[in-house]
Amino acid sequence: MTAAVPSVTLAKDAARAHRNARRRRTAVPYLLLAPALLTFGVFKAYPVIDSLLLSFTTGSGTATHAAGVANYRRLLDDPLFWTALRNTGEILVLQVPLMLGLALLMAVGINSTLVRWRTVWRLGVFMPSVTGLVATGVIFAYLLKSDDGAVNWLLDIVGLPAVDWLGQPFWARMAVVLVLTWHYTGYNAVIYLAGLQSIPRELYEAAMVDGAGPIRRFTAITVPGLRPVLLFTIVLSTIGTLQLFDEPYVLTGGGPDNATLTVSMYLYQNGFRFFDFGYASAIAYALTLLVSVLGAVQMRLMGERER
Repeated sequence: MTAAVPSVTLAKDAARAHRNARRRRTAVPYLLLAPALLTFGVFKAYPVIDSLLLSFTTGSGTATHAAGVANYRRLLDDPLFWTALRNTGEILVLQVPLMLGLALLMAVGINSTLVRWRTVWRLGVFMPSVTGLVATGVIFAYLLKSDDGAVNWLLDIVGLPAVDWLGQPFWARMAVVLVLTWHYTGYNAVIYLAGLQSIPRELYEAAMVDGAGPIRRFTAITVPGLRPVLLFTIVLSTIGTLQLFDEPYVLTGGGPDNATLTVSMYLYQNGFRFFDFGYASAIAYALTLLVSVLGAVQMRLMGERER
């Protein structure tokens, strides 16, 4: 009986040591993840939660008080918010199909075996996307000047009348569309080019043997083969355009007559010009909801087609 006591004690000590070692092994991954989790919590999660709480307050600067859903009701009756939303939607409807259509055509052209110096062409079409957004806006602001801009100078050479690109509401929106298309078309073309190179060449060869022409091969092989890539670029381009800020801010400042005022610019004005952070936060969450709904609809529609 006396010999059993030390053996029981030793067994308990061994079990305790095993549990402690297991806890240490389990804690190691969390310790390694701790810096990233801390950074995410401080710079991502906390601002998101704080802005959500802020959207239920009203006031200027730090003098705020609880307001319930008053900011969201204010959104529904704010004509300037609906103007910004309409401007953003019009730019989206015009720019995204134009940009992605041109990007797809460019990718198909560069991917052709008939094109020489394809590496140079790839670099050339991608270069605009690495240009800074502010620099792009400043450059195009000079190019599109109504009196001595290079674009109107070229129009005059070919006998066309000058256009007040930045002074007329319609042409100001077209200028924003032009800048966005120039900046992002090459980026999407490179993505499509990567997708094209994953489509087996045997499919095209078999289609040519069957007598399919270029258009038929494009619609029956290229487009279906690029469907996941198309979905990716459509969703990202939609999200990016709904968050549009830099280009119209630098190019037109939201004018003329709020013709290029976007939702993100209106959010910025309320938050950092009028210091109405509660209303600005409500605009941000309204935009987040819109982005989420449109993204889910696009993925749902493209997913059904894929099945």
